[in-house]
Amino acid sequence: MDTPQHLALDLAVSAAKQWLDGLEDRPVSSTVSLEELRSRFDRKLGHSGIPADRVVRDLVEASKGGILGSAGGRFFAWVIGGSLPSALAADWLTSTWDQNAALYACGPAASVIEETAGEWIKELLHLPREASFAFTTGCQLAHFTCLASARSAVLKRAGWDVNNDGLAGAPPIRVLTSEHRHASVDRAVRYLGLGNRSLRSVATDELGRIRVDSFEEALGGSPGPTIVVLDAADLNIAAFDPFEEIIPLAKATGAWVHIDGAFGLFARASERLRGFTKGIDLADSWATDGHKWLNVPFDCGVAIIRDREAHREAMTISASYISPERQARDQIDWNPEWSRRARGIPVYAALRELGKDGVADLVERSTAFCKTLVGEIGKLPGAQLLWEPQLNQGLLRFLDPRPTATEADHDKKTEQVIAAINASGKAFFSPTVWQGKQAMRVSVVNWRTTDADIRRTIEVVKKILGG
Repeated sequence: MDTPQHLALDLAVSAAKQWLDGLEDRPVSSTVSLEELRSRFDRKLGHSGIPADRVVRDLVEASKGGILGSAGGRFFAWVIGGSLPSALAADWLTSTWDQNAALYACGPAASVIEETAGEWIKELLHLPREASFAFTTGCQLAHFTCLASARSAVLKRAGWDVNNDGLAGAPPIRVLTSEHRHASVDRAVRYLGLGNRSLRSVATDELGRIRVDSFEEALGGSPGPTIVVLDAADLNIAAFDPFEEIIPLAKATGAWVHIDGAFGLFARASERLRGFTKGIDLADSWATDGHKWLNVPFDCGVAIIRDREAHREAMTISASYISPERQARDQIDWNPEWSRRARGIPVYAALRELGKDGVADLVERSTAFCKTLVGEIGKLPGAQLLWEPQLNQGLLRFLDPRPTATEADHDKKTEQVIAAINASGKAFFSPTVWQGKQAMRVSVVNWRTTDADIRRTIEVVKKILGG
């Protein structure tokens, strides 16, 4: 006998299969306007409820044309991965099991699965096995977790207990970081009460890496409490800071070194590409995303912290109704959340599906695809290659053909070409600004991307450029 719950779940499964089966043929971009979506969803909430299966059916119908094909192989914007089959299925089970993955007592299996997945991540990325870890909602909260631990540690060295005494009257902390840092670092600094004025931008070289001489000058001889944030692949050109040179300089002054490795940290999974990250294991903390190169569903970030004591002190909490587990892992000791999703379960599934070799192959394959895509489009008349990919990020610009065209005209042309590609529904890219120029950023990170997807995308751009 079909229950209301079974009917609703059956409809969801059917809709999910149809969505995945249609990724190759359906437009990658949205095909409906904001006004249309609002007219579909913004209904008057009734006093009486309706059957669950009808809710699901209406939800699927109203969403048509408003869901980006980011799960597919021709989505090259914002470094967004898809979902591996095992990770997607495990995520469904995570919702079905509905465990509060804050305490072992609330979800015994979830706790042990997450414990195992965290150890696997450290092994895969060749990071210190003694380090602690946390699965967060994304790299934003991974930064928050790591930098909260850093704040606690550097102030403790200065004789201040921030966890008990707060920041009022505390020695000021400065944060040295790249001028090309991701804005999530700024926001984490704000969340932690340090203020954006604590940020010191350090100049970079022509390859987008922090200049060692500029860093030494910014660091000074007697810096006081200092946190250094370095890039393991910045968002535009995947630049890696010179870790081997900068980290020892920072550590010699007592600074805490944190790595923003939202996607670039996964280069460590590839023996061929690991050289980009040489010296990165000398840092104190690392942040990355699971929903990028590991291709697990949103939301999933990972914080890894060498100083377990600082990490635990910054995050742990107790209450009269919580029975702390003395032997198993209580995630609440390591995460900023109280009630939380068991996001370690899809990570565990993805790692088992891929294995170490599979992750390495995915990283290397994406890098090769990006080089082909950017290189071939860059050869087309009217296109300009701004950055040849070293990893999975490249930059292109499109030029106004008029002899009198200005840089502003080229900016406008670039915006027009990106809009035309996205409107075609055949591929999807996002704009960015690099060295003052409007550009099309190319990010390849999805496990579904194939050589056919790359060729199909090149042909679309060629047609739009009139080739």
